Amino acid sequence: MNLCNLSTVRELLDRYELAPRKGFGQNFLINPDVPARIAGSSAMGFDCGWGGAETGAPDGVCALEIGPGIGAMTRELSSLFHKVLAVEIDRGLIPLLAETLGDCHNTTVINEDFMSLSLKELLKEHFGESPVRICANLPYYITSPILMSVLEAYKPSETPQVQSITVLIQNEVADRLCAEAGSDEYGSITASVNLCGTARKLFTVPAGCFYPAPKVTSAVVQITLYKNGVRDAFEGLPEDNDELDRLIGLAKRLIAAAFAQRRKTLTNALSSVCEKSKTEEALTAMGLRTDIRGEKLSAADFVTLAKHIRGLA
Repeated sequence: MNLCNLSTVRELLDRYELAPRKGFGQNFLINPDVPARIAGSSAMGFDCGWGGAETGAPDGVCALEIGPGIGAMTRELSSLFHKVLAVEIDRGLIPLLAETLGDCHNTTVINEDFMSLSLKELLKEHFGESPVRICANLPYYITSPILMSVLEAYKPSETPQVQSITVLIQNEVADRLCAEAGSDEYGSITASVNLCGTARKLFTVPAGCFYPAPKVTSAVVQITLYKNGVRDAFEGLPEDNDELDRLIGLAKRLIAAAFAQRRKTLTNALSSVCEKSKTEEALTAMGLRTDIRGEKLSAADFVTLAKHIRGLA
């Protein structure tokens, strides 16, 4: 059964009396090369190209898929990973998935709203201590909340069980996730992601690869989480885990405040978090202008700023 064949997709949906639901952002892939390339890139840790993965994921690595749809990418993941867990919010798709994934014996499908679950508990229940890679064709309307729920599931001082997140999202959002500090696309989510890992745009996907076709181009982004937590990315961090978590927590609040009023100077934008004089003093110590805007600071800069404000620099 070719789950990317448009006639097959329509026949399956008709037989189960289903239709793509806008409320769930359902756009099913109808180009078989796309799910193969996404799943392969997740397994190999880089863009595997249109030919798909040459080998599977390292031994014991498992996959979590958010929103399997009718199972096209799930089947690819099943062939590449030790175990696969697919979380599907649409109750109507569960019996359909039982058919399309019936021979994928290493795959489990659960009918849950991913946003209502505890990621850490979910992974422990299904995968134990095994490393996990997340893969998804995400609904555009909930991309950022889902990504941040994954990234914030772990304390900055913790070693995350999730190794990477490979997602198909709106191209405009992909550009924001991978933007450089100071660019027009750079924003709060860019800096927030960079506190947890590094994002790379792998390839774009035209609207014609979906049923129904969206009105925008999509792209695949891979976020690789820092293997041992935030200490892998930034220097001079506190040795005490609680102090480290408080420091990064402050950096997150600074990022949120800076981009909530991005046209204001950083000193003014952060006035609800820190006294203006203290922000100016910290910026001066960092060798930055006191009238600089937050959009010019990288994630590392926000961490350094937080260190100065907390007296740790």
